[in-house]
Amino acid sequence: MRAKTATTTTRRAQIVAAAIEVIAEAGFDNASFSRIAKHAGLSSTGMISYHFAGKDDLLAACVAEIEQVTGAFMQPWIDAAQGYVAQLRAYVEANVALVGEHPVEVRALIDVVRKVGAVSPGVNGRLALFEEHFRAGQAAGEFGSFDPRITALALTTGLDAVVATVAADVPEPAELARIGRELADLYTRATAPGPEGGTS
Repeated sequence: MRAKTATTTTRRAQIVAAAIEVIAEAGFDNASFSRIAKHAGLSSTGMISYHFAGKDDLLAACVAEIEQVTGAFMQPWIDAAQGYVAQLRAYVEANVALVGEHPVEVRALIDVVRKVGAVSPGVNGRLALFEEHFRAGQAAGEFGSFDPRITALALTTGLDAVVATVAADVPEPAELARIGRELADLYTRATAPGPEGGTS
């Protein structure tokens, strides 16, 4: 029983990895079972159907895997940051750096969210997460006076645009790091108390 379970888990992981790579390379619309099976080295699409109830089930598994990978990369950056401003900077820089470390997963997630956005809890939950972060940071005196929801929307959409751009043609590590710093500088200046950001 244990051997069978381990084999099933390994096969599922193999299919998910292949699906993510196919989506990143060919796009969600072209990620057919036949293409995924070929990429995974499977003898037929029946192997996919055996492990997944359908494309939606496989897609959910892909998103869960991508979010696990991205979270494992980004969370240590955020956890190491002290204070609301530092955590904002850490999130932005980590998100941009993520592209260099996991370009396949990032490209796949971008295309999936573009086509079926509701499938990604992590992406969909960011607006509320940042709004709360800004409110708490304002209460602590680290951020200026601004509309937290509008600013959260500007942050997520702007960050997504930059990430999508660099993911399409990943720069060298030094350039990617510079882009992350520049973007983080922009958001920290825009949200700072006093003359640099919102009015106090």
